[in-house]
Amino acid sequence: MNESNVIIELNDVTIRYNIASEKIYDLKEYAIKMLTGKLHFKEFFALNDVSFQIHQGESWGIIGKNGAGKSTLLKTICGIIDPYRGSVKAEGYIAPMIELSAGMDSNLTAAENIFLNGAILGNSRKFMKTHFDEIVDFAEIHKFLETPIKNYSSGMRARLGFAVATIVKPDILIVDEVLAVGDFEFRKKCENRIQELLEGGTTLLLVSHAVNDIKKLCDNAIWIEDGKVRMIGDSKTVCDSYMESGKS
Repeated sequence: MNESNVIIELNDVTIRYNIASEKIYDLKEYAIKMLTGKLHFKEFFALNDVSFQIHQGESWGIIGKNGAGKSTLLKTICGIIDPYRGSVKAEGYIAPMIELSAGMDSNLTAAENIFLNGAILGNSRKFMKTHFDEIVDFAEIHKFLETPIKNYSSGMRARLGFAVATIVKPDILIVDEVLAVGDFEFRKKCENRIQELLEGGTTLLLVSHAVNDIKKLCDNAIWIEDGKVRMIGDSKTVCDSYMESGKS
């Protein structure tokens, strides 16, 4: 592949947070300590000098322990978080599934949230009306369309979010642990749709603690540890090395 096929590129990306050295329980206490110079911070690097390229149509899994920086990496690629240092390029239409409730209002019904989430993803109301039944069929929420999604289980929210996010063929599909909350039949439907999208040229980034899912759906993998790239390569080699590290 040539450089013109690069759809995601990170160069020396660093994400830094300032964390208060002590707990602050209210805004007044925070303001007093800030004004009197008694508020001290510690630097925390969620990502540190991360660099890699992903080409159009490739499938990548991202693995690592909790707190390693996986979700921060996805949010950086989506443009939710700006890097403290380095540069990020992500081209085309991105369909992010980073949090189950992202783009949804828990007090609105599922039907209302379909249009709300669609609008946030850049789809017109006319488009969402045209594909409304298709979304409902995929999510299997026919009986609960007029139910506020605050009453939905995490699995039902996942079905709804995935159905809306993938109704359009995105250039980049980003999935963070969503498959983990679904039942077997839902997971299979999602896997089938992901395969269809990949065959159509969509680029996949999948975060999962289930290395078998990474091996099945992704050709490549990145192992993130303490905010740094520990290993990058084909998914089987990277996943096997990651699992072996947990045995030592």
